[in-house]
Amino acid sequence: MSEIIKASTPAVPSGVTIRPMRESDAAQVLAIYQAGLDGGDASFETTAPTWEAFDIAKLPHHRHVAVDAVSGQVVGWIAVSAVSSRCVYAGVVEHSVYVHPGHGGRGIGLALLNAIIQSTETEGIWTIQSGVFPENTASLRLHEKAGFRVVGTRHRIGRHHGRWRDVVFIERRSTATGL
Repeated sequence: MSEIIKASTPAVPSGVTIRPMRESDAAQVLAIYQAGLDGGDASFETTAPTWEAFDIAKLPHHRHVAVDAVSGQVVGWIAVSAVSSRCVYAGVVEHSVYVHPGHGGRGIGLALLNAIIQSTETEGIWTIQSGVFPENTASLRLHEKAGFRVVGTRHRIGRHHGRWRDVVFIERRSTATGL
């Protein structure tokens, strides 16, 4: 393998493969999504969408899953959505990343983030953004490792389970496109 290929291939934990998401992954992807939502600090959403709604909302070329190489089980996923239909924002997406609760701390989230960074930069996308609850310190640390920065905090932006929640707004600007 050439040094150039090694340098551009995201590090993936041993025993895990990152590949494009398929429709056949739907049940496992949505189950991981729901498990994250059930934890209470992943999203304002409380119920995972149907596959049809998920499929419509996510950009088709920027959906990846992490798969256990032995069992074939999906252990994490990442996908992006357009932030606006306005042409000025064509290079800006919002992402979601979820790892199965039994597989946290193995580097799967970072491998998924690296995969989405690689796929979006290939397509000319210059900003990946998201909002994270400040209590979700593991997600904030993960994103910092992947080169995201905190833009600011949106205070009391929405109600979740009966209480007002803040959201830390994060972004990663490409170092390869949109300069």
